[in-house]
Amino acid sequence: MTVRSSTAAGSARGFLQKPGTTRTLERTDAGEVRRTLLPGGLRVVTEHVPGVRSASVGMWVAVGSRDEQPNVAGAAHYLEHLLFKSTSRRTAQQIAEEIDAVGGELNAFTAKEHTCYYAHVLDEDLPLAVDLVCDVVFEALCTEKDMETERSVVLEEIAMRDDDPEDLLHDAFCSALLPDHTLGRPVLGSEKSITELSRNALYNFYKRRYTLPRMVFAVAGNVKHADVLRLVRKALKARLVGDVAPIAPRKGRARIPSAPRLVLHTEDTEQTHLMLGVRALDRHDDRRFTLGVLNAALGGGMSSRLFQEVREKRGLAYQVYSSVASYSDTGHLSVYAGVQPDRLGETASVIRDVLAHVAREGLSDAEVARGKGQLRGGLVLGLEDTSSRMSRIGKGELTYGDYLTVGQTLGRIDAVTGEDIALLAKELLSRPIAAAVVGPYDHVDDVPVEVHEVMG
Repeated sequence: MTVRSSTAAGSARGFLQKPGTTRTLERTDAGEVRRTLLPGGLRVVTEHVPGVRSASVGMWVAVGSRDEQPNVAGAAHYLEHLLFKSTSRRTAQQIAEEIDAVGGELNAFTAKEHTCYYAHVLDEDLPLAVDLVCDVVFEALCTEKDMETERSVVLEEIAMRDDDPEDLLHDAFCSALLPDHTLGRPVLGSEKSITELSRNALYNFYKRRYTLPRMVFAVAGNVKHADVLRLVRKALKARLVGDVAPIAPRKGRARIPSAPRLVLHTEDTEQTHLMLGVRALDRHDDRRFTLGVLNAALGGGMSSRLFQEVREKRGLAYQVYSSVASYSDTGHLSVYAGVQPDRLGETASVIRDVLAHVAREGLSDAEVARGKGQLRGGLVLGLEDTSSRMSRIGKGELTYGDYLTVGQTLGRIDAVTGEDIALLAKELLSRPIAAAVVGPYDHVDDVPVEVHEVMG
């Protein structure tokens, strides 16, 4: 791939770009990535992908569950549901019929720090996708009737979460690692908070938070940047006014006064689910690529240290893996295992020993090489569809105000050394450990002593 011109990642800061201007962030034989800052503070980022017949559209909003006060817990996710119910121009049925008529997909998801409304269509149906996404995000009516209908749906989703041990475990782990912090709360909220949430409170949350400076409109596929701009201007019209700068990406250090703990959810299950881990790096930390390699080698595949020690050598669990989550001001590195209740203690001990050994000795050269290869392959293979490309440019712009090319990302991965990993592993894996358990235990004290020992 020959790069003709590109903008260095460190200088491509969308929130410093002048309104009404366009920048080419990357141009290669395989296409180009461009960004325009429109009046009102909306950033439009596109990636032209020659040779495909699809287009993926996404409106990324820098609003998530961590932005909620306790009295509106779950509001961001509830709102995601509600905006699809009706707009000033369409009913919920019309929204569904229009996207189904072209064989497309229209959906949304909510995370702790952002929400995304997206559509995936044939390239010829790009105008419909842009219009639908903008209509849903900006013109929703949020009627009392629609809110009551969706209240039942959201409560059902919470019930489904409670019936899924792994989903329940993840929320329990976040509350164990980040107690008394907004990042430790469930994205869905609670049955109580959703039941008590009023229409006025939710509508005020919507109007106060859903503003153009907090948004990025991303499109990837067989598209032209100029066409996307024309469609966005047509859809948003008078909203695109004013010399307003985008809100800079979230940064800072999380203040989490409470220590990690053990959280138990008593469930009469045949399998016990365990997650334990430590607070790790925020997404602005330059060592995040080192953490990615460490995580891949530790528990990212069948050759990983955890998979080999827990499953292959001892047969303690069918599924065991590690994962990383990074937020604007903190993050976590966690380990999951699903085991028979009578093997939980032994499994916890093996995991403890693996983590302790990596903290002391780091990784072997072969493990580092495999970890890098796993990250490289996952990155490149993940670019095979336009939805992944849209997510990459949209989320990157929203969370960093920046664009990092695939080549630059691969270079950062390749630059990671075994010494880098050893230093980071020693730092992170010596931190206090939080743990969450879902299983047939009536009290925290009934959880095998080995789990308590892992936490120190």
